[in-house]
Amino acid sequence: MAFGRLSEPAASRPMSEINVTPLVDVMLVLVVIFILAAPLLASSIRLELPRAASAQPGVAASAISVVLDKAGEVFVNDAPVAADALAERLKNLAAQQPDAELQLRADAAVPYGRVVEIIGMAQAAGLARIGFAAQPEYSRKR
Repeated sequence: MAFGRLSEPAASRPMSEINVTPLVDVMLVLVVIFILAAPLLASSIRLELPRAASAQPGVAASAISVVLDKAGEVFVNDAPVAADALAERLKNLAAQQPDAELQLRADAAVPYGRVVEIIGMAQAAGLARIGFAAQPEYSRKR
């Protein structure tokens, strides 16, 4: 038995190329994260909410969201609803969640009469707790 060194190959030079595989893997993971997170960051319904000094952010745990946009379209829990089907949709939701609060978010340009119609439909459906969403006013220092 001979004890000797294992012979090293003659061409054992350091690798001079950059390995881009880990970089590509990280970039693909980031792209997937951004694709999944982008819809969560932006609301799909654009509104200019009225401003109020006492407005506070927050949503009730069992809330039904009704949105009236500037064009007069109605959305219930971010899903578009036809004007004639709104009363029936509110009745179904009130039957499923009898203690739910209706969160009404109406654009500042929506006529007051349309807002009153939605409130009447909600009360007829059995929803007694109605909250109005508004943007807080920021005090301006002069």
